[in-house]
Amino acid sequence: MTEYSDAAARHGDDVTRFLRDLVAIPSTSGREKGVAERVLSEMNKLDYEEAFIDPMGNAIGRIGDGATKIVLDAHMDTVGVGDRSAWPHDPFEGKVADGIVFGRGASDNKGAIAAQVYGGRLMAERELDGADVTVYVVGTVMEEECDGLALGYALTETLSGISGVVLGECTNLAVYRGHRGRMEMTVTTKGLSSHASAPERGDNAVTAMAPIVLEIDALNDRLLDHDFLGKGTIAVSKIECETASLNAIPDSCTIHVDRRLTEGDSLESALEELAGVTSGHNADIEVPTYAEPSYTGLGLETQKYFPTWVLEEDHPLVRAGVAAAETALGTTPAVGKWTFSTNGVSSAGRLGIPTIGFGPSEEKWAHTVADQCSIEHLVACIAYYAALPRAIHSMGTNR
Repeated sequence: MTEYSDAAARHGDDVTRFLRDLVAIPSTSGREKGVAERVLSEMNKLDYEEAFIDPMGNAIGRIGDGATKIVLDAHMDTVGVGDRSAWPHDPFEGKVADGIVFGRGASDNKGAIAAQVYGGRLMAERELDGADVTVYVVGTVMEEECDGLALGYALTETLSGISGVVLGECTNLAVYRGHRGRMEMTVTTKGLSSHASAPERGDNAVTAMAPIVLEIDALNDRLLDHDFLGKGTIAVSKIECETASLNAIPDSCTIHVDRRLTEGDSLESALEELAGVTSGHNADIEVPTYAEPSYTGLGLETQKYFPTWVLEEDHPLVRAGVAAAETALGTTPAVGKWTFSTNGVSSAGRLGIPTIGFGPSEEKWAHTVADQCSIEHLVACIAYYAALPRAIHSMGTNR
């Protein structure tokens, strides 16, 4: 045990109750108001120096007033629950068993929100260990539908001069320093409708799409690989068609393509690769846009392209992240990467702000009916976040 973990343990019961409260409030993307208000009330109860909800709906609390400004980010929205009968317990109960909190969002990403809010409280109790640092704890909206949109707004419109970002997405108490990017694309083929009793009179758009689907599968084997981030991937994730009826030949067919981007991939290169696949097939390619409003009514239109990012292993922020774990937890953490995408696509990928991750729970529980976060991880993260200001102050975060 360390002085940080001892101090964090005193908040164990409170952070558990707080997480259970968060789990009990449904908060799919665009419907996070209740959770944002609950986060704000906890920040106020814990005597944050400032706590507010910004125009996008992000819940933001401040500790300190130093020269180096750091953001701790976790998103407040979750995916839906799907088939309720598949859950072994009520997804909104916040059931506690064997030292684990269960329920939708416990792992992704409400456990991190709870730990970061209480990490901020412990920072204040320790007076930031004398570090010349300002810490903003930010609960962001809409990450599940459009990763990075709300954090990008907070970093450019609500806050300013941020030197580093620490994401609370699941890392199993490791320090993460990047992940593959992603983008969405659609491919549409056109045909000619006719009665299905005489298909030769028409031109079936679904049939025209079939070879494209097979060529996309083959393209997946030829994509770039990277020693740290791994291989780029491409997959057809949905297919739909327009048809006059079930006894008519479809005159339009659209597939949705999920493209994961590794180092060296870009929006332009991914489009060029897909264009090579569709060449000669009379097909149209588009990158969709996202324009859904947040629960406050603010809408920001953005292309559904989320850049790859990776921070060098010897970057000062990575070294500070490792040092914080050593100080707070008495162990040297693994350094790795996420498989899925995070708000880092905005902070690091678009804005170039040094970004790392450290969070409770594991990726494997996200979006599953076993969604969970251990109380041990919550307490460890409180200790870790509290140790960050001094570690960051000592290392610096030069870009």
